[in-house]
Order: sequence, then C-alpha cells, then structure tokens
Amino acid sequence: MSESTRAFPSDFVWGAATASYQVEGAVTEDGRGESIWDRFSATPGNVSNGDTGAVACDTYHRYTEDIRLMRALGIGAFRLSVAWPRILPEGGGPVNQAGLDFYDRLVDELLASGLDPYVTLYHWDLPQVLEDRGGWPARDTVEAFTEYTDVVVTRLGDRVRHWITQNEPWVVSWLGYGLGMHAPGRKTERDALAAGHHVLLAHGRAAEVIRREAPDSEVGITIDLVPTYPFSDAEADIEAARHSDGFRNRWFLEPVLGHGYPQDMLERYAEILPTIEDRDMETIAAPLDFLGVNYYTRSVVRAGIGDAAPRPVETEGAEHTEMGWEVYPSGLHELLVRLHTTYELPDLYITENGAAFPDARENGSVPDPRRISYLEGHLDALASAIADGVPVRGYFLWSLLDNFEWAFGFSRRFGIVYVDFETLERVPKDSFAWYRDFIAAQRAEHA
Repeated sequence: MSESTRAFPSDFVWGAATASYQVEGAVTEDGRGESIWDRFSATPGNVSNGDTGAVACDTYHRYTEDIRLMRALGIGAFRLSVAWPRILPEGGGPVNQAGLDFYDRLVDELLASGLDPYVTLYHWDLPQVLEDRGGWPARDTVEAFTEYTDVVVTRLGDRVRHWITQNEPWVVSWLGYGLGMHAPGRKTERDALAAGHHVLLAHGRAAEVIRREAPDSEVGITIDLVPTYPFSDAEADIEAARHSDGFRNRWFLEPVLGHGYPQDMLERYAEILPTIEDRDMETIAAPLDFLGVNYYTRSVVRAGIGDAAPRPVETEGAEHTEMGWEVYPSGLHELLVRLHTTYELPDLYITENGAAFPDARENGSVPDPRRISYLEGHLDALASAIADGVPVRGYFLWSLLDNFEWAFGFSRRFGIVYVDFETLERVPKDSFAWYRDFIAAQRAEHA
C-alpha cells in the first residue's frame, strides 16, 4: 500500500504502551508490597537468566526522561498500568499514599506534556498476599480488585479520561493458572477457568466503579486476540480451529460483548466450570465505551490425534519474530473485519502491536529494519480495516521501551527505544524515527 492510501482519520489516536512491572523497578521502595511477579521471578528456573523486574527500566525514577522521549516521538497518548501492590500493599485495607502520589505525578507530567494517559488497572502484578489467599481463582479477589479500583479512580479520575480494567484475561488465567508459564505458576484447568471468570467479573465490577466515580471518562477492557486458521479444508481441521478460537478468543470476547460464554466451550468445560452466580454474566457484560485489541500474530492448527487438543502448525517459509510468532499482518485486517461483521461493537483501539527482534547497538545507533517492516505491514492492514468501516480509533505501539518481557526476562526486546539494562541508557532505534515520521506525515495530511 502506498503512503497516499495509508490514510487515517484526522482524530486518530497515536500512542505507545508499557506496563508497570515491566518498566518501573523500585519494587521495594516507598511502601510498595510484593507482587506475584516479584515472587515468581525470584524463584530459580522461572525466568530466563534469572532476570527480575526489581530494577527493569527504572521508570519509577526516570519517567520524566521517558516522557521527553514520548514528546520527541510525537505521540498524543500513552498507555500505562498501575501497580496494585504499590497502592494497596496488603491487597486491600490501608492505602499507600506514596504509591498514589507517584501516579499523581506521572499523570500530571503526561498531561503537561500534551499526552493523554490511557490507564490500565491490572497488567498482571497481583499483590502476593492475595495470591496466598487463593489468587484469581478465589472470588474474594474480585472484591479486592473493586476496592483497589475505587481507590485509584477516586484519586486520578478527575484527570484520566480513558480506563482499561484488565489486560489480556487469557494470559492471566491460562499462562498464570493453567499452564504455569507466568506468575503465579499454577497448572490446573479448573484454576484457569475460575481465574478467567473472576478476572472478567472484576472487569464488570470495576466498570461500575469507574462510571460512578469518573462519569465523564471512558471504560474499556483489553483482550488479546489470535485469529485461528485451519491447516486444511478437512472437517477435522476446521473443527480444531473452531475449538482453538473458542479457547483463545471467544471465551473472553463474547461475555464482555453481552453474549455469555460460547455454548460449544461450555459443553467442553462442563465438568470443571467455576460457580457462576446469578447476575455474574450481566455484570461481565457492563457497557463498554471501547474494546482494546492486542494483536501480534495468528495461529494455524490441525486436528489432534484422537481426543488430543488441536496441534499448532508452523507455516512453511513464513517470517517469525524472536518470540517464535509468525509475522502475519493480514491477520489484523481479517480479525478486525470479522469482529465488525460478527458483533455489535463499541469503538476499538489497537492497545498493543509490535515485535521482538534481536536488536544490537551499532556505532551508537540501533538499526531494526525488520521491526520497521513489521509496523509498515500492520499499519497498512489497520488502514484497510478502517477503510472497510471498522471503527478503530487509535493505535498503541508495543512497546516504547525494551523491558522485562515476563518469563523471557530481558532476552526479548520489543521496544522502539533500546535500553542498556546495565546502565539504563535509552537509545532510540531506527523504528523510533520511522514511527515519529509516520505520525508526522499523517498529521501533515490533515493540516
């Protein structure tokens, strides 16, 4: 697609994103409590190279430097998350005012710099004390999250206009409680399903709080969606793709859009479903002002052997990122069009999109042509979706900074700014300049 056809609306929101545990550091400063990621990453064998987020990018102390980078980039919005244990070290009860003060300063500095904060309330750093009491599989965690939401929104709701309740419920529930790859490292399907239900219920309860305490703001949730394709036209492969789509996408998407849990998946999970109380599904389906979509890749599957789960298939000849994810920009267009034609949607934002590649400094600069190519392809696909009528209002690149990439530690770099994790020096990559120029060209188009 040429530059002239890659046009976005004049009021389109251009942004970048990070998350608290991945960038802040300062995990024991100013009254912050322990999170599940502090405990998980400190446990040998859980994270590559024994890395932890104890320092990460040190954004807790360097946020003004990072905001200067945002201003140089020319974005109009920044997506951040609040660290729950920095606000309520015991999960509930006494409020840590120093933690609230930090986000007060951060939000004020963003606004003073012309940046609209999009605030995520939960990006995976559950207070460890709540995990010790059962974590997300325990319904009491919903009550704790509601209390936490009230504290944060009461303090920041006079300035923050966009709230994201939860980030990637599938990852929280399945990687954290079903497969054990993320904190807290539990491994049962029953726990994963209970965690997923309570994360969605907590979203609905948080939405109610935000409507009450900050009625002029907008409320959304971010769901990571992975479009799933059958390996062949064989009926068994088509059914395998439908099952994978139900497991990965529809189980979380359809309840928040008011359709309840998909019937085919309810039948599959019938023996291990959590208790679903009266009005739970009504609460989960709280009206949304927007839906955040995180898109990185697609999945191709074929039928498993016998009763085995569907098997992923690697596409021959396809490019893959350092995460092992296929680079497939068309999937973003196809996903968005499918959402638009299948569901009655609120406004959409792409709340994460980006790629990890093995970037290295070369004579003071950081060339990353594969990331630039990735961004070009995905922004082309996004422009096509908008041209097809999909109501996408903004795009947040993941990520502003190289950071702590969960179980991969510092071995995977998603940023458009290179971070030297020994010195914490920030070096804008070539993709930083590319994104800056792309945004400037879009604005010039409407000048």
